[in-house]
Amino acid sequence: MGENMRVAIIEDDVLQAQHLAVCLEEMGCDCHFYQSGKEAMRALQKESFDLILLDWLLPDVGGDEVLRWIRENLDWQVPVIFVTQKDSAEDLAYALGNGADDYITKPIKVPELLARIQAVVRRTSGVGPGHQVLEFGHHVIDLERREIRVDGEKVPLTQKEFELAAFFFRNNGRLLSRAHLMENVWGHGEDVNTRTLDTHISRLRKKLQLNTDKGWRLSSVYHHGYRLEAVDVPEQETVTS
Repeated sequence: MGENMRVAIIEDDVLQAQHLAVCLEEMGCDCHFYQSGKEAMRALQKESFDLILLDWLLPDVGGDEVLRWIRENLDWQVPVIFVTQKDSAEDLAYALGNGADDYITKPIKVPELLARIQAVVRRTSGVGPGHQVLEFGHHVIDLERREIRVDGEKVPLTQKEFELAAFFFRNNGRLLSRAHLMENVWGHGEDVNTRTLDTHISRLRKKLQLNTDKGWRLSSVYHHGYRLEAVDVPEQETVTS
């Protein structure tokens, strides 16, 4: 399970949510708790997460409605695992058929939950533990050596710049909230503000040549965060004599 993975827990039972949070935080996750479906949907309009644990029986709207809203409104296929007392085969089929990535019934067995989370994250990210070198066109990221090369040339980066760049590339195409970026790279313990994040992103644009010539665009989205996305590389003009 990735360190600093950001998890939304949508659960009206406070004790259940606290139990889940303790288990996940011991694994290095950052957990955010929402007691109702409407509260969670409001948060998801501004915040991004690596995983959502969703209770089916919520006090205002059903978990199935929250899932449908997530799949219709978010631009990223965030993994969703139902955590619920409903345990019939029909319920399981309905959840998976409508966009859930997995389903676990209460009472929760922690080893099973963690194993299911790890499997879902591996499957949805497409990056397994053996992938130490990631290639993105002109950009090659060596996770073990903590190096990034552009057209074969090593780019000098600070530790935080490397972590931020690697996180962007592994989530390319996805709108990432400022809070998500800061939690993943700096964690909760460090005193960091949005200006620090903006400065690091400005440096990455220049150092990694994140422009159309290299096939990438790192753009800010007002009131939301940032997105790294692939763009078409302009064709080179040919001169004929």
